[in-house]
Amino acid sequence: MSTIEFNQMLVKNADFLKPFAITLTRDSEAAKDLFQETLYRALANKDKYNVGTNIKAWLYTIMRNIFINNYRRKVKQNVIFDSTPNDFLIDQSQAVTINGAEGTLRLKDIQAAVHNLPEIFRNPFLLYFDGFKYHEIAEMLDEPLGTIKSRIHFARKLLKTQIHRF
Repeated sequence: MSTIEFNQMLVKNADFLKPFAITLTRDSEAAKDLFQETLYRALANKDKYNVGTNIKAWLYTIMRNIFINNYRRKVKQNVIFDSTPNDFLIDQSQAVTINGAEGTLRLKDIQAAVHNLPEIFRNPFLLYFDGFKYHEIAEMLDEPLGTIKSRIHFARKLLKTQIHRF
């Protein structure tokens, strides 16, 4: 199929897309944008159109996919409109300044809690915390793998109860 034939067929069958775009977007300006994007993508991908295929269905599919992709992109954006007269955009992920002294106190409490663990739990936990794998710890301590896993689990559980107050 030549480019001219494809373009003529596209123009002849494009009018039915406008009501579908309004149905999807429920906004006339957004519908116009969706309509234009659909025609652009159809022209850009005319080599993917198979002669004899229902062009209306092909165009519907393109429009629906564009709408879904735009919707997903919009949902991922965490931007809130402020109701002030200037309509400033506010980013939800605002930076928070952490008090360094408070963090140091917490770190000291956590370190004290780790070192107050019974030795049977502390050694495997510290090795795991240093980045060793379960099987490596089992070989180093000459213990079965299941024993190491349970000791690390119980160490975490003990630490969680001791540090829960923070």
